[in-house]
Amino acid sequence: MAEKKAYPLRINPQVLEAVQRWADDELRSVNAQIEYLLREALRKQGRLKPPDEKTND
Repeated sequence: MAEKKAYPLRINPQVLEAVQRWADDELRSVNAQIEYLLREALRKQGRLKPPDEKTND
């Protein structure tokens, strides 16, 4: 598994609360939910390569 990097995030309290509720509904942590949402948005926009196309840069 690739190494993960920590990144501080400033987020509106109302947005964080909504993400927390969504994460709870999906049995994820807030961090995992944010990562999931980012990955899905990137995939839908064609900005994230599928796992089989990754390169070792």
